[in-house]
Amino acid sequence: MSTPSTHQLNEIASTKEIRAQFPALEREHNGYPVAYFDAPGGTQTPRAVVDAVTDYLLNHNANTHWEYPTSHETDAIIESARHTFADFLNASANEIVFAANTTSMIYHLSRALGRRLGPGDEIVITELEHHANVAPWQALVSERGLTLNVAQMDPESGQLDWNDFERLVNKRTKVVAFGAGCNALGTVNDYRRAVALAHSVGALALVDAVHYAPYFLCDVKEMDCDFLTCSAYKFYGPHISVFYGKKDLLESIDFPKLQPAPDTAPERVEVGTLSHEGIAGAAAAVDFYASLVGSTGVPPVSHHAQDARATRREALQSSFAGLRAHSSPQVRVLWDSLARIDGVRLYGPPPGVERTPTVSFIIKNVASTEVARLMAERGLFVSHGDFYAQTVVDRLGLQPEGLVRVGCACYTSDEEVERLIEAVKEIATGGSAT
Repeated sequence: MSTPSTHQLNEIASTKEIRAQFPALEREHNGYPVAYFDAPGGTQTPRAVVDAVTDYLLNHNANTHWEYPTSHETDAIIESARHTFADFLNASANEIVFAANTTSMIYHLSRALGRRLGPGDEIVITELEHHANVAPWQALVSERGLTLNVAQMDPESGQLDWNDFERLVNKRTKVVAFGAGCNALGTVNDYRRAVALAHSVGALALVDAVHYAPYFLCDVKEMDCDFLTCSAYKFYGPHISVFYGKKDLLESIDFPKLQPAPDTAPERVEVGTLSHEGIAGAAAAVDFYASLVGSTGVPPVSHHAQDARATRREALQSSFAGLRAHSSPQVRVLWDSLARIDGVRLYGPPPGVERTPTVSFIIKNVASTEVARLMAERGLFVSHGDFYAQTVVDRLGLQPEGLVRVGCACYTSDEEVERLIEAVKEIATGGSAT
């Protein structure tokens, strides 16, 4: 065995420090320590996020905009969270909208845009989408007599057919709704190209970043997208959605709202009472990311607002780069090792192509549901099925069982990766748990 380098030793210590912040990692099942490989469907939660949720509910719980202290505190917590997510996305605080989940937010957006669309107008999506970015547009097409064009994927590579995509975008296109990452395959799509193409014909561009934002730090100014959505529970936060929209669009689009609700962005887009505790926890998740710089505590933040924003954004940039450096070798080991196992077939782009740390596969003659059950017996929690990316699984010819999907998170250790590989070998060869 080779001697670990200093860099490797530092990386191991950093992983241990990160893991210590997640109480869920103390769980055991069937005598095994649980390894959570279900991150693409939702990550575990660090103590700092739980503490933020608990603190809100115990000490600040109130509704908004009333003249007593806990209501003022709630207003301040929500406003602070908008600034935190403005740093996370490189946006302005008045462009940050909170919602129950991404599915309901895209439905909300589609209904609003549909009020000014009609027969002859077209919408373009792709076959790589989560159905949260499919069903709302299908409903709009049915209600308003629009045309929905769906760009094809290449089942062999798991990549978008760009020739087909470019063919479908034309002067009648009004909306291009596009996933930056495919949650079933780990594919990363060229959002710059998609947004530029949409804008070239005067269409609006929505980037679904739910499977992208946990792994790549988004910059909506660089993207130039009109809208972007992500979900905090995919990056160590609670179950809420965060939605970005350019301010002029948030203020001009006819979003369905109650008459007494505010008319100014971003609140005019938010429907009903929000999950204030979820917002507090989601902001804490962003600061958890920023705290991973150099595996020390939260970096010192200036009291000057602009300096504080720059400090958080810089810390996030470093953390995201460090986490990719941590997960990329794990994905390479997973992919290469699984590819050598007889009876295992991998799907999606291989390492070496820009991708998320999500690996999907099947085992010949073993249903994906059974694979997940057998893995759980070994303390390995993985997801299976179509993950609401139904069209992807249809195109792969894998219905009704779908895929087995594993994903690496900030807390994934090299030892857990090796455990997973050994378990797949045993299942593929009909062996028993050791």
